[in-house]
Amino acid sequence: MRVSVLLPALLTPLAATAQIIDSPDGETAGIPANYTEAKAGWFDLPDPLVGADGKPFADAPAWREKQRPMVFETVETNQYGRVPPRPAAMTFDVFDKGTPAFGGKAIRKQVKITFDEAGEHFLDLVIYQPAGGGGKRPVLVNIGWIGNNLAVDDPGVKTGRQWNKDKLGREAATAPNPFGKLNFLPMALERGYAVAHFNYTDIEPDDPAGFAHGIRKLYLKDGRTAPAPDEWGAIAAWGWGLSRVIDYLETDDGIDAAKVTIFGVSRLGKAVLWTAARDERVACTLASVSGSGGASLNRRRYGERPAHLVARFPHWFAANFAGWAGREDEAPWDSHFTLGLIAPRAVLLQTGSTDKWSDPYGEFVAARAATPVFHLFGQKGIEEYSQPPHGKPVMNRLGYLMHEGGHGTVPDDWPVFFDFMDRHL
Repeated sequence: MRVSVLLPALLTPLAATAQIIDSPDGETAGIPANYTEAKAGWFDLPDPLVGADGKPFADAPAWREKQRPMVFETVETNQYGRVPPRPAAMTFDVFDKGTPAFGGKAIRKQVKITFDEAGEHFLDLVIYQPAGGGGKRPVLVNIGWIGNNLAVDDPGVKTGRQWNKDKLGREAATAPNPFGKLNFLPMALERGYAVAHFNYTDIEPDDPAGFAHGIRKLYLKDGRTAPAPDEWGAIAAWGWGLSRVIDYLETDDGIDAAKVTIFGVSRLGKAVLWTAARDERVACTLASVSGSGGASLNRRRYGERPAHLVARFPHWFAANFAGWAGREDEAPWDSHFTLGLIAPRAVLLQTGSTDKWSDPYGEFVAARAATPVFHLFGQKGIEEYSQPPHGKPVMNRLGYLMHEGGHGTVPDDWPVFFDFMDRHL
């Protein structure tokens, strides 16, 4: 599907409103990287509301029935890749059914979700619910970087697994690691949210050489040694794992599975965006610095670009995506299609003012371009042409937050995240 109507009228005013943060151009993986706003270029975008016949959709039911499947297929087959359905052999082993934690402030559960009959492929999930009060709790699912035992200071948590790139295998997650700790957990519990966490490499190692140990190998067909060009890369596999966590949460009598928020940072920010686009059970999405291959526009020649992605991380995307590197202006989609697929559910894009590699302005422009899809459902998105200054969030159904600083989250982001969840859940 090639969309014929472009959006120059929408994007031309935006070019003058970027918060200019120029720095010397560089090179990554032997590929030039531009950090000068004036060199980012002019571009048109395909319109997600315009069908293959060139006619725009004016109402949400018709768009959902006819256009959304075509938009979805375009993004799926060209960027992230098709995923298999829920495995018939999947089982849930709730081996910790509810243990007081953190001085009685929380109740801990632990679940082993196994995907195959042989038990080779599984993830470990830890859940903390606020103690007292009863009833079902909304839940924030964090797809994390480290084993559950390293993410929290709780000796009762099962020792998880981590990927060892040197040994090309998984090992016990025992080394102290401050990166990826759930520092927001006390705030979540205080505000009435349950928190679930699992390590993304339980699904698929973040390493091209880790394919032999990942879930994608289990689904190879017809004697293939790698997925077909339009089948899942690792980002889609990690998102598939998030969907399997939601499968479990639907069975947990302490969780309100209609109020699931998913959160991820950087490459995992990309994963949560695609998960929300694909799995409509996700009510709210918090995508932190998802950048290129996530919310930032592929067409913008600034910071990390598709050529950098496929050179450095060839396992992240469907093989088809590499064919568009350097040809982004010809592509029948861009990241605003992914954001539009999430409508009318809530999504907040969080960026950093100095995170030039992730192109925070490129995320803002993409959100502005996706806003007409949210309007179709009677929801607000990015209503202004000017990028808001850091610390001034846009809290509409499609929102935007830029903190002062770089890649990742800062403590001041979390009150905004929970306010956003309160508003839209």
